Amino acid sequence: MRLYILLFTLVIFVISCKKDNVAPTPPVDLVKPVTYTDLSYGADALQKMDIYLPGGRTVTTTKTIVVIHGGAWLDGDKADMTFVVDSMKKRNSGFAFINVNYRLALYGVSNLFPTQELDIKSAIDFYLSKTTGYLVSKDLIILGASAGAHLALLHSYKNDTGKHVKAVIDFFGPTDLVSIWNQGYYQQLALTAAIGKSYTDDPAIYTQSSPINFVTAQSPPTIILQGLIDDIVLPVQSTMLADKLTSTGVTNKIFTYPNEGHGFSDASNTDALNKIIPFLSTNVK
Repeated sequence: MRLYILLFTLVIFVISCKKDNVAPTPPVDLVKPVTYTDLSYGADALQKMDIYLPGGRTVTTTKTIVVIHGGAWLDGDKADMTFVVDSMKKRNSGFAFINVNYRLALYGVSNLFPTQELDIKSAIDFYLSKTTGYLVSKDLIILGASAGAHLALLHSYKNDTGKHVKAVIDFFGPTDLVSIWNQGYYQQLALTAAIGKSYTDDPAIYTQSSPINFVTAQSPPTIILQGLIDDIVLPVQSTMLADKLTSTGVTNKIFTYPNEGHGFSDASNTDALNKIIPFLSTNVK
């Protein structure tokens, strides 16, 4: 009998210890802002992200803005987009943010497309698997610039099978790689460096990597910011996307900047960010 009592006491003790080791979910008013830098979502040194969690967050109301840098899929770093995170925080302190790095293509040799597309999916899947612990919802907004906008659009229209993306913010992103290929020699060099193949060699990779081909009536609301003297990603890339979204019944807004090229001045960046917040307020519930 004493043995049974001892065993029962031991079981109760172990259960009590386990309960003590489980951290309770803190009350909302005690949740403080948290920042994680260079958090790995894969084995490669470039597969890292910075995470910014706001104070007062909840798993039901706190949405996350995913930020993706540009650089022709060959260059760039998440540090290039830190100013966007800081600027958006000032405009709405309630969002969480993740600022993502991805493996860069090495001029037709390694990390060729769709490596970057798959990295964005892996980064987002990793983050979504942690949302309960981070005390944020699974609702996402994706913002990208240039090649980062291409990746943002591609994920949102093609790879977001769970429909977590509630809006996309596109700063002068490529939308139709086939039409870019047909622009001329320099565009072909750039695409071959990232993809490793010409359009003639593998037309499927070009069509499968073009966000415009995956627009459906279920695509998320999209805001497009485009400079009209952009000679790298021509304005027609943005207008074609806007037309496709409109014809498919997807909510969208396009704002053009007559004196801007591929990359905006501080004044135009400020204006663009000021336009984004009301778009999100109207279209993301």
